[in-house]
Amino acid sequence: MLAIALFIGHSSFAQTDSLAIPSSRLGTTVSLSAVTVRAIAPERFLAGQKLQRIDSTTLLQFRFGSLTDLLTLNTPLAFKNYGPGQLATVSFRGTSANHTAVLWNGININQPNLGQTDFSTLPVAGFDKLAVQYGSSASAVGSDAVGGSILLGSTPGWQSGIRATLGLQLASFQNNQTQLGLRYGATLGDSWKLSGKTFAYRNQFNNAYPYTERQHYFLEPSTTAQRGFIQDLYFLHKSGRQLSINTWVTDNDLIITPQDTIARERTRTQSARLLATYEANRMTFRVGWIRDVLDYAKGNFNTPSHTETERLISRAEREFQLLSGTNRQLNLRVGGEWSHYRTRTDGYGGQLIQEDRGDLYALLRYQTTRWLVSANIRQAFVTRFNPPITPSVGAEYQLVQRDRFKLTAKGSVSRNYRVPTLNERYWIDLGNPNLLPESGLNFEGGLAANTPLSDRINLTTELTGYHNRVDNWTYWNPTNNYHVENLQLVVARGIEFTTNLTYVQNNWRAGLRLGYALTRSSQERAYDAYSQDVIGKQLVYVPLHTGTLNTYVQHGQTRLSVQMQANSRRYITFDNTQFFKGTTLTNVLLEHTARWHSVPVRIQGQVNNVFDALLIGVKRNALPGRNWAINLIINFPSL
Repeated sequence: MLAIALFIGHSSFAQTDSLAIPSSRLGTTVSLSAVTVRAIAPERFLAGQKLQRIDSTTLLQFRFGSLTDLLTLNTPLAFKNYGPGQLATVSFRGTSANHTAVLWNGININQPNLGQTDFSTLPVAGFDKLAVQYGSSASAVGSDAVGGSILLGSTPGWQSGIRATLGLQLASFQNNQTQLGLRYGATLGDSWKLSGKTFAYRNQFNNAYPYTERQHYFLEPSTTAQRGFIQDLYFLHKSGRQLSINTWVTDNDLIITPQDTIARERTRTQSARLLATYEANRMTFRVGWIRDVLDYAKGNFNTPSHTETERLISRAEREFQLLSGTNRQLNLRVGGEWSHYRTRTDGYGGQLIQEDRGDLYALLRYQTTRWLVSANIRQAFVTRFNPPITPSVGAEYQLVQRDRFKLTAKGSVSRNYRVPTLNERYWIDLGNPNLLPESGLNFEGGLAANTPLSDRINLTTELTGYHNRVDNWTYWNPTNNYHVENLQLVVARGIEFTTNLTYVQNNWRAGLRLGYALTRSSQERAYDAYSQDVIGKQLVYVPLHTGTLNTYVQHGQTRLSVQMQANSRRYITFDNTQFFKGTTLTNVLLEHTARWHSVPVRIQGQVNNVFDALLIGVKRNALPGRNWAINLIINFPSL
């Protein structure tokens, strides 16, 4: 029946939604005049949940940064950051690093052995759009999306010609980066258009600190060499059919304490990702291949521990417009996905582990001039495993629309799950192939308002509250020789508040964005005599309070920005007896765009950690103090 539903239907051009609907994601009522089925599911079918889209200006400011840098200063996400170029993992709404799905053009790219992504290996310049989906989205995404999802995407540009961009960075501690990109477009005959992007980058973090400690905290020496290549090709037919091919190859080589031949550690991760997508008549077909290689060595680098994992991915979707009218629309998307996993690692005894995973899902979206409602359901299938069915329901309703003032209420309830990682199930002696899937229930609700204060000043605000209960949380239990068990019940609850004030007059622009998050995340069930002491205690490395401040003033082509992030103490023991003190990070960025022989040249000068604050990493080693960088971006004219 699924195959019949996917392939039977009327031939048509790409579907559009043209109603004015409430959107708590933006805090305003917007006209969806050209939303096509090419939008990935989390952006269209999760009504009632918070979605934060990062604008192109912010992406440009962090062009030479990793995703860790951008998200730290623009969202309430908490990162465990070992240092520049070193491992960085996320805690999303009080969950662990295994509870965040990272999607690249709709495909989950979390490393399946570890079940997470190292955010230091994701350069901001590597993708064209970025959004943060808050809360459980398992019904639209699948496994891992317990705390939230990070959505990375590529977009075509159909302008003819060739445009080249060269980016250079020179930074403190002998760190440097080089980027080279090409964007091109052409008309192929009478029926097809071509859009492409070719992008390569090289980042070298030598981290040659002039000091070995800061305020009695050790700075861990390290070097990191990052290389990457991205190739995007899009072919668009005049009938609306589109074929796209996306490739992303990365190589990340990290060496800790490189001068110590006995204690030094080397972690080299290499990934190759290939995705082909065909879209026609509201149908979408995807075929993908991902290969992850992880080599780890200590002391002697000649005989590393080797892990190699491959995934073959296929997906088919079809969207139906069940109802279309002036004031209402009803859309249904149904689909299925199948993936095959192959992995071999020393930790599994060198044996080849193979696994098949499948998903069937249906996503429903209804909109009127005041309502936006979604109802989704997904069932996953995993070899030797039984994931739960995951439904979700969400709604947004425009309470007030008076003059230009708009107030929108939102709410959602969703079930979530996580399939245990390959390490958790197959690691020799410690893994447990009989683990249960983590299962949870997420509630959230809030208000969003758009308030024009004058023709030049606009204010948007959003307030969200949530409650996320996760049962059968897996735990490498130290009282049982670190065997993996389904022991914990964790409840994460909190509130998030953001407000954005903008001012525009002639050549002057200014803006102020404030964010605050209260995150209370704790273990709520005792699983042995020793765990009584941690009941109700805040999870480690999850700050209770987090705040961000971003402000800028711009005149013509010159812009001055101040970016700040503050968090309260972070506990480093489960009983909350030891902690790192709260910190405040402040960065300043000055940008100017000039022309050199008709070539636009963007110059950025930045000072990071302006007040030389003591920032402590996860291993009690300090992060660097005040440092600087000079960035140069040259946009060559179209050929």
